[in-house]
Amino acid sequence: MFSHVTLGTNDMPRAVTFYDAVLGALGHRQEFKVGHAVVYGAIKAPKTFILSPFNEAEAVPGNGVHVAYLAKSRAEVDAFFAAAMAHGGTSEGDPGLRPHYHPNYYGAYVRDPDGNKLQAVCHSASG
Repeated sequence: MFSHVTLGTNDMPRAVTFYDAVLGALGHRQEFKVGHAVVYGAIKAPKTFILSPFNEAEAVPGNGVHVAYLAKSRAEVDAFFAAAMAHGGTSEGDPGLRPHYHPNYYGAYVRDPDGNKLQAVCHSASG
């Protein structure tokens, strides 16, 4: 359904350190740069752009918006959360089951250093 997600930052070096660790925990790496954006994911696949806003205004997170990354295992969700906590993120919900979504929904919620809300989720019963 999605081509890409774009998240703003006010501090690119800090954001790159954070996203290298957090998305790296889910098996995604920085694939290329375009203009002032750092891009995680292949050019013809789903990807995440990290950039400073084009209008040069301050980057601010959207209220009610979050990006959920699919994890292959519960261990990847745990690694995502640990990487976020170690690289300036804040917790919005520790890793764990959320059975109110479905019995195997295992997720964690964090905010990046710019305040963007992120999630990693595994839908598998075998974690």
